[in-house]
This record gives sequence, C-alpha cells and structure tokens, in this order.
Amino acid sequence: MPRGSSSKRERQYEHIKESAESRGESTKRAKEIAARTVNKERARSGESKTSSKSSTQDKSSSKRGGERSHSGSEGPTYDQLYNEAKRRNLHGRSNMNKAELKRKLGH
Repeated sequence: MPRGSSSKRERQYEHIKESAESRGESTKRAKEIAARTVNKERARSGESKTSSKSSTQDKSSSKRGGERSHSGSEGPTYDQLYNEAKRRNLHGRSNMNKAELKRKLGH
C-alpha cells in the first residue's frame, strides 16, 4: 500500500486480495487486483494526488461488481477494446464500433 494510506484502505486491500486468492487467482494477480481496486477508490474519493478520468468518472468498482470483466456477460468495454487495439497498433480502430473491435481483436 502507498505511504499515508488509511487503515480502512489497508483492510480493503487485504479483503480484496484474500477474496481473489479464494477464487483461485495467483498471489501476484490477487495483489494486482487489490491494488488497482484500492487505488481507483482512493482516486474517486480524492485521497490520491493524481487520478485518471476513468477512475473519477466511471462507475465505482463496488457498484460495477465485475459486470465488465473479460469473463462477464458482455465482455470488455469499448474503451478496453479500443485500448487493446491501440496497444496492438490496429489500423482503423478509431472508426470501429465495439462489435468490429471485438471481431478484429478476436474476442
């Protein structure tokens, strides 16, 4: 946990990490999930110095409850697909809709 984080965030981190491990995630992946979730919550509540637009304006992770995870019913969001296409340097990605991005990326 970052320096200066509250005991509430420490407990939240441990709870999320233990929950992920109980679902079968590796320790490394569980720590990553917990850290990302807690950092997003810190950004949403103004506890961090910097924050991304998606951290502050998106649905909170507790309300979302994994509904947009890759294994969820609808799969990844348009933004997640677009960012993956950008990483892969997929030509024409800015003109594609979610279905086209999914098809091109093989999702």
